[in-house]
Amino acid sequence: LIKLPVIQYLCGIRSMRQTIRDVEVNIAYRWFLGLDFNEPVPHFTTFGKNYSRRFKDTDLFEQIFMKILEQCVKAGYVDQKTLFIDGTHVKARANRKKSKNVLVKKTVRHYEAALQEEIARDREAHGKRPLRDKNGPDDPDDSANIKALDEANQSDCKTESTGEYKEQKTSTSDPESGWFHKGEHKSVFAYSVQCACDRNGWITNYTIGPGNEHDSSAFWELYRRLKEKAPQTIVADAGYKTPAIVRQLILDGITPNLPYTRPHTKDGFFYKKDYVFDEYYDCYICPHDQVLKYSTTNREGYREYKSDPEICRNCPDLNQCTQSKNHTKVITRHVWADYLEQCEEIRHTIGRKEEYQLRKETIERVFGTAKEHHGMRYTQYVGKAR
Repeated sequence: LIKLPVIQYLCGIRSMRQTIRDVEVNIAYRWFLGLDFNEPVPHFTTFGKNYSRRFKDTDLFEQIFMKILEQCVKAGYVDQKTLFIDGTHVKARANRKKSKNVLVKKTVRHYEAALQEEIARDREAHGKRPLRDKNGPDDPDDSANIKALDEANQSDCKTESTGEYKEQKTSTSDPESGWFHKGEHKSVFAYSVQCACDRNGWITNYTIGPGNEHDSSAFWELYRRLKEKAPQTIVADAGYKTPAIVRQLILDGITPNLPYTRPHTKDGFFYKKDYVFDEYYDCYICPHDQVLKYSTTNREGYREYKSDPEICRNCPDLNQCTQSKNHTKVITRHVWADYLEQCEEIRHTIGRKEEYQLRKETIERVFGTAKEHHGMRYTQYVGKAR
């Protein structure tokens, strides 16, 4: 009963019915299952019925996976010093036209408590009072609070909700899946698979979640499992390059190898790098040598630096700087931005570029092989557990 689905997935067979047909005529499959040449093969419904009655709501298959992995580690095949992490999407067995909108509570960030403590310390260091309740204004000291930040810098503010409700599209066929859309691909209900492997392509752990969950959010459950293996370096793509993830890795003594991220500034505007941060005076200096002073630290963990509108009003490059109606330039800087800068320094050290390029030979090859040869483009069953 366990070896039958192993044959099905390893050989990319689309159904258990077809698997049984192949076992009947394939001597290699019979040998793997321990069946004699003339011994009858189980009926294709045998596995489905046994799964529903004996294996459902158990972690039997995960235990088998971990047992095999332990044997590989003991044999010296797995090198867990450097782990490559990435995520992919697997189409759910759900009709994209059968859905409904439901009201769901947004997920609380894993690092929310640590972030709020850091925000409180930062505000206190700048002489600001603690933030009010979330329904009130961010900064009780800032009576002239600007409603909209500069659009060129809003892309740096990766905000996540910490308790509000939102309307979400949910499948009636498979409610545990999530509505997924990427680029020019067709929108479908899918599952997000987060996976980690070593330099040799051995999968060390994985997690499964709804397809509408971002990689940076799904990372934490996978990291909780990987942390026990004490890796020295974690290599991942730009989807995981957030202040919270980089900070956690550095604090845990793990070297993050993350790529360069392209700025999302609008065409024709100054880049954020054109504004120099003065760490000593805690301010930014614009291309015309004017100072953007600290204003406040918002509840998302970003310090806001604002220019003097009286000076900016007559600036010849105002149209390249901001579209604000009151001529105020706003630049944001995360309270954990120092960790991101440390991550950038690591990226430029010798050997990191070559190490990052190994992703296409490791984790990306794992996903490609799984989808091309093992039928992992689509799920065969309904539900996350199956």
